[in-house]
Amino acid sequence: MSGPLNPQMFAQAQNVQRRLVKLREEMKERIVEGAAGGGLVTAFANGNGEVVKISVKKEAVDPSDVATLEDLIVAAVQKSQEEAQKLQQAEMAKVTGGLHLPGVF
Repeated sequence: MSGPLNPQMFAQAQNVQRRLVKLREEMKERIVEGAAGGGLVTAFANGNGEVVKISVKKEAVDPSDVATLEDLIVAAVQKSQEEAQKLQQAEMAKVTGGLHLPGVF
């Protein structure tokens, strides 16, 4: 009976690990966006879910209603992070062949 991880399986695991490290680096360069308020506020996040930019149209700025602008910013950020998560899952499936690896991203 062979051990729990034969040399071929070990090599495959190392290959997947290398591809995951490369994917994590590539995800820093991929940008997704999430908009709120019909596009009045747009948040841009990289593929790792880190917000890299927020765009606010002039029409969204009302000094007498800052709370609405704050809500739009939060909603746009959440949407951008959801898009980043979808991107991560799609790219991870390519690397792992659909195998779910908890805690990798």
